[in-house]
Amino acid sequence: MSNAVSALMSVYPAFPVTFVRGEAALLYDTAGKRYLDFLSGISVCSLGHCHPEVVKAISEQAHRLIHVSNLFGNSLANDVAIHIDRLIGTKDQLSGKVFFCNSGAEANECAIKLARKWGGVKKSGGTAGYVVVSAIGSFHGRTLATLHATGQLEKHKYFQPLPDGFIHVPFNDLSALQSVLDNRDDIAAVLLESIQGEGGVIPSEPGYLQGVRKLCDTYNVLLMMDEVQTGLGRSGKWFGFQHHDILPDVVTLAKALGNGMPVGACWARTEIADAFALGDHGSTFGGQPLAMAAALATLEVMQKEDVPRRAFEAGSKLIEQLDNVKGIVQVRGAGLLLGVVLVGHPAKQVVAAALDKGLVINAVADDTLRLAPPLLVTDQEITEAVDILREVIDG
Repeated sequence: MSNAVSALMSVYPAFPVTFVRGEAALLYDTAGKRYLDFLSGISVCSLGHCHPEVVKAISEQAHRLIHVSNLFGNSLANDVAIHIDRLIGTKDQLSGKVFFCNSGAEANECAIKLARKWGGVKKSGGTAGYVVVSAIGSFHGRTLATLHATGQLEKHKYFQPLPDGFIHVPFNDLSALQSVLDNRDDIAAVLLESIQGEGGVIPSEPGYLQGVRKLCDTYNVLLMMDEVQTGLGRSGKWFGFQHHDILPDVVTLAKALGNGMPVGACWARTEIADAFALGDHGSTFGGQPLAMAAALATLEVMQKEDVPRRAFEAGSKLIEQLDNVKGIVQVRGAGLLLGVVLVGHPAKQVVAAALDKGLVINAVADDTLRLAPPLLVTDQEITEAVDILREVIDG
C-alpha cells in the first residue's frame, strides 16, 4: 500500500527516516543504510534491538499463548513480579506487590490512584490526602492525570481543565517541598524522578532524595519514584534512587522492562499496595503472557549480564571521550543516561546532522542532547559515536 498519504494522526513531526531492521546497537533504514542507535528507542531497548534470548522467549510464547485477560492467571506474571520486587527491596523476602500495565504513563496513573486510595482510606488522622506533589521540569506521561503531574506547563495549555490534585515545586529544592507540606494537610504523595529525563537529563543533587524521604516520613505522605526511564540498570544501579540509599513507597517502571515489548509496572510496599481492593484498578492487556515472557527474559539477561555495572563502566568511558569534544561544555546524568550540553550549536541541528551521518540521538533542550545507548554497547561503538559527534560539532 502506498505511503504517499498518511492515515496517522499528526502528533509527531515528519519522520526523517523509517527503520525496518535492528540488531544490538544497530538500525537499518528502508534503503539499507546503517545507523548506530544511541537512543535505544528512548531508553527502551536496553539490551539492544532483537536480543536473541528475548526474541526466542517472545516467539515461543506467541506459539503457546498470547492473551487470556486478567480474569484468569498465567504462569509468568508472578515470576516477573518477584524479580522486580527483589531488585527494588530485599533479595531474601518479598517487600511489596506489583501491578502490570502497558506503559510508563499507565504505571504512573496506577501510582496516582493508589496514592489517592491510600490517602483517603489508609492515612491515619487529619484530612484525607489526595494531592500529589511533583517537580517543575518533570515528565510523568500524557494521560490527563499524568500530564498534570508533569511539571511542564507548556504541555498543559490545550488540555484544560486538567484533573485537580497536583502541585509542582522546584526540583532539588527541599525548602520549597517542606513549605508545601507545612501548609497543606491534603497531600497524599510526592512523585519524583531520580534523573529528569525529558526535562533535560537533570540529576537529583546529593542529599536531596534523602531529604525528601525524611520529609515524607515526617508528614506521613508517600514517596513515589518514577523510574520509567532510569530503571533497570541505566543509571549504573538497578534503579536511580539506589544511588541515594533510600527505599521509596512506590516505584514505577516501564520502557526497558520488555526491551521493546510494551510493559509497565507499578511496585508498592505491601502495606501501601493493600490499599487497593478488588476492582479498584485494572488493565485488559496488563500482565498478559506475551508481555510477561518478554519481561522475564529481559530481566534474566539483565541480571546475567550485570547491566548496572556495564552501564556504569560504559558511561564512564563515554563521558571521558565526550569531555574532549570542543563545543561540549557539560555532560550530566549517570550511567548511560547522559545529557550533553552544547555551546554555539543548536541541539536539534546537531541531531539532524548526526542522523545524516548514521548516529541516532535526540534533543531534550535547545542546547542539550540526550544519549541513551544500549547497556551492552561496546567500546568501539562508543568511539564511533563520539567521532561522529566530534565531526558534526567541530565540523
